[in-house]
Amino acid sequence: MSEFWLISAPGEKTCQQTWEKMNNSTAKTQNLSSNTKFHIPDLKVGTLDILVGLSDELGKLDSYVESVARKVAQYLGDVLEDQKDKLQENLLANGVDLATYIKRFQWDMAKYPIKQSLKNISEIIGKQVSQIDADLKSKSQAYNNLKGNLQAMARKATGSLLTRSLGDLVKKEDFVNDSEYLQTLLVVVPKQCYDDWNEKYETLTDMVVPRSTKMIYEDHDHGLFTVTMFTRVVDEYKHHARENRFVVRDFQYNEEEMTAGKNELSKLASDKKKQFGPLVRWLKVNFSEAFTAWIHVKALRVFVESVLRYGLPVNFQAMLLQPLNKKVHRKLRDSLQQLFGHLDSSSFAVDDLPMDIPGLSGLNIGQGEYYPYVYYSINTDMLSDVVKR
Repeated sequence: MSEFWLISAPGEKTCQQTWEKMNNSTAKTQNLSSNTKFHIPDLKVGTLDILVGLSDELGKLDSYVESVARKVAQYLGDVLEDQKDKLQENLLANGVDLATYIKRFQWDMAKYPIKQSLKNISEIIGKQVSQIDADLKSKSQAYNNLKGNLQAMARKATGSLLTRSLGDLVKKEDFVNDSEYLQTLLVVVPKQCYDDWNEKYETLTDMVVPRSTKMIYEDHDHGLFTVTMFTRVVDEYKHHARENRFVVRDFQYNEEEMTAGKNELSKLASDKKKQFGPLVRWLKVNFSEAFTAWIHVKALRVFVESVLRYGLPVNFQAMLLQPLNKKVHRKLRDSLQQLFGHLDSSSFAVDDLPMDIPGLSGLNIGQGEYYPYVYYSINTDMLSDVVKR
């Protein structure tokens, strides 16, 4: 299970007592979840108005940062292509797997100084993740263009004889070269029409060189034949060939152009290979940045909602629960309800609050997912769909 429940409850005599009470009930007695303390530093509280407004803003920031982490992870899966099975081992946060990072969460004082106000910290995170989002768009566009051009050229080199590039299939001796009057055409003939072709190719027009056809390549469905004629009848020959299901490919033998095409394919393949390593490294680093930023937003939300619910002075214990499986969810909820159900009445009186307070929605009041304790879900399986794509 990679689903975590991040909750908080007010300290009783001490926060340690709150932790022990919850852990004894859910982990030691009933074996419903694996629990760890979730460490949130002493952040600046600010005013009630700021906290209420910030509650809404953090909800939006939470969704945005999570979506950017998802996008980076998804694109890393796209870039890895046939190595997509290695995606999970590349999705790390500060060098460890996601579950370990969450369980051992430590506030990053260097990136998000706790002397700053809560609003400033949230703005720092927003700017940081917005930059990752913008950089991802530009880097993915450049790499996708390169990849698309390479795929298009590769299709031309390996597709059906009706559409593929013919330069790598022909030789100089297959053509009449440097003639003022004669021209060699390349004709694609369905396999079932070989006999028809050999019977008709000399008589589709006048001025066709007798016995000038030769099959130079064959795929599953077609054969590629040469035929030589006077240049003046080429257009007429194409017309009559089409009537007989023979497709004349527009092709002029030009060694310089063919060499340039092969060089372009090699260059694109080389450019893609050169960009692959740095791009994968960038995606790994910035996935870690986005994911760790997301967990810091969760910590901010727990802090803000806990102060709003439980009041001042700040006295709450944040706790991380990992349910053992989905079957225990109901029992775990019931256990937490028994422990903390009294908080509905012991915290602030909801009925006394004016219902038009901005940001009240951030408290989950009146919503389907309201619990007497502060609760947020963290699901690292948000990335598993990428592997299955």
